[in-house]
Amino acid sequence: MIAFIPGFLAGLSLIIAIGAQNAFVIKQGLTKEHVFLTVAICAISDALLIALGAAGLGSILQSQPTLLEIIRWFGVAYLTWFGIKSVRSVFHNAVIGTTTGESASAKKVATTVLGFTFLNPHVYLDTVILLGSISNQFKEDRWFFSLGAMLASLVWFTSIGFGAKAASRYMSKPIFWKVLDSIIACVMFSIAGYLAFATL
Repeated sequence: MIAFIPGFLAGLSLIIAIGAQNAFVIKQGLTKEHVFLTVAICAISDALLIALGAAGLGSILQSQPTLLEIIRWFGVAYLTWFGIKSVRSVFHNAVIGTTTGESASAKKVATTVLGFTFLNPHVYLDTVILLGSISNQFKEDRWFFSLGAMLASLVWFTSIGFGAKAASRYMSKPIFWKVLDSIIACVMFSIAGYLAFATL
């Protein structure tokens, strides 16, 4: 427990910030489309990255700045594309999540959430390098720290995904979806701009 609780708190503190991945999970919850799939992919992906960090992959990534640079620019392009797509949705009259809205396939949702997860270099910095380096401070208990961080990820994504799904009944007016898409577009453009101009 000495390692598990710090792992849970560290994982939660890193993942709770609103980013591209969280925004997408919330939107899928509100649309009631493939919520379990979205939450599962996010939680499993985080668990995999945290485990790789505890296993020592962080030091390898730190020695390969070119790889993170490549991921960075793929992320910039991907987030910009999704931001433009969200702006277009603002001017669309259909209400997402109703019978008049366009329903996304499971494959499309899975591809999108995987893109948000693995094309953001900060995911690697937070999970593999930062959490990985902290977990290794606990030595033989590092896997308990990692399990705590993994549980934090599962709890967070489940909460925002299914919490948004439960609240979606109160958010059926078209103006809500226009505001939501506007916010998501701002999030995507902001993160894309940060990735493009910040020093990793």
